[in-house]
Amino acid sequence: MVEAEPTPPGLPSPSPDGGAASAVVLGRQPLAPPPGVALRSRAEGRVLDWDAVAIHLADHGIALDRAFAPRQFAGGLANLNFLARVDGGWAVLRRPPDGPLPPGAHDMAREHRILSTLWRELPLAPRSLHLCVDAGVAGAPFQLLEFRNGIALRGDSLAPLPATAQTGAAVSCLLVETLAAIHAVDPKRVGLDTLGRPAGFFARTAAGWIGRAERVAKGALSPAASAVAAWLAAAEVADATAPTLLHNDFKLDNVLLDPATLAPVAVVDWDMGTRGDPLFDLATLLSYWTEPGDPACMHQLAQMPTAHPGFLTRVEAAQAYARATGRDLRQLKPYRVLTMLKLGVVFHQLHARHLAGETADPRYAGFGQLAEALFDFTLDIVNDKTF
Repeated sequence: MVEAEPTPPGLPSPSPDGGAASAVVLGRQPLAPPPGVALRSRAEGRVLDWDAVAIHLADHGIALDRAFAPRQFAGGLANLNFLARVDGGWAVLRRPPDGPLPPGAHDMAREHRILSTLWRELPLAPRSLHLCVDAGVAGAPFQLLEFRNGIALRGDSLAPLPATAQTGAAVSCLLVETLAAIHAVDPKRVGLDTLGRPAGFFARTAAGWIGRAERVAKGALSPAASAVAAWLAAAEVADATAPTLLHNDFKLDNVLLDPATLAPVAVVDWDMGTRGDPLFDLATLLSYWTEPGDPACMHQLAQMPTAHPGFLTRVEAAQAYARATGRDLRQLKPYRVLTMLKLGVVFHQLHARHLAGETADPRYAGFGQLAEALFDFTLDIVNDKTF
């Protein structure tokens, strides 16, 4: 989004429904969203108290333009993202989902800390414009982010791009190159050299995810999950000699693309960002990287379209990253196992939200079985049956 000069803040009269359905404000015609932006219908979207949001923003010198009723973006399983109009330009209001949150996840303050400065060294990072820590305004802490107009390739489809081998090859390369660009940022140059705790990163992260696995399973881990947890607990992994900034959930749908050129225009979803071993980010990307010959669970995962023709294999993607960065991959296997365990745990956590009645999304109902199948696949990685 190109930032416009701020306009003097002003508030319209409160609307009976909190402003969610405002159409015309002070005689102006309603604004249309930018072309190509995928938004939920008003009936499907979450409704916030937009009057309270407008008042809060005005108190901080930011004007919410009520000629455009904010709309929730389509897609996503967790954080709530809304397109809004502020100070004459488009922006994204972002807040956590409802209900109890897993430790360390959906951290708006952490994401604001990163994105309020990272854009200076990484142009693909959208700038965070404002953080609200008062949960009483929008039901949870939220931030206001710079809007970047690009397409997100969600799930296992390449649409709206052509499903050709050329597309697969190009998307493979941009993923590797973008991850390498993130890891090339010097955290000190953007004031993030105290972010996270790189020392003891692997052991601490493994222990954290094993603990989450045990909690979501209520102490009754499946045989596969138990075997994976034991292997991780025994693994000896040295700290990275040069810790880097980590995105912590780097995958294709967190990279917005220019549909005409396939150039990345933004990397989003930094709420778990930290510093640590860059192999963790690489392993996270590979955990979503489905290959044509993978077991059914990796295809049911449907997180990236990498089973299409032209995409690199996981081994090839890892080798391309090593060439781009000069990094040694000898410690990649423990991170590969860890990030696959993490993925299974996350799907168990999402399934727990379904069981608790915190979401009516039908996709969540089968996530428990998917999580267990992912643990089985992870055990195959432990036993060197697959990469």
